[in-house]
Amino acid sequence: MNIELVREALHNQPFQPFDLRLADGRSLHVPHPDFVAVSTRRVVVIDPEERGMSVLEPLLIVSIEIPTAAPGIAPPEANGTEPQGE
Repeated sequence: MNIELVREALHNQPFQPFDLRLADGRSLHVPHPDFVAVSTRRVVVIDPEERGMSVLEPLLIVSIEIPTAAPGIAPPEANGTEPQGE
């Protein structure tokens, strides 16, 4: 995966927790940007619940899953407004 996509997910404002899906099927949850360190060759993810860390090669990250909306918040197209005509 392009390491810039990880950086973009970390710098989203407001920050949204996300999951990194790995080539071996694991998923690493990132609850806050402070739990990830990104360099040019590695991504380090801290797991506060397990009190451990994972050091990853960026090529082993196959996807980033970011929720589209917080629970209880409707997506923009479902907010009850009608599309504007041209």
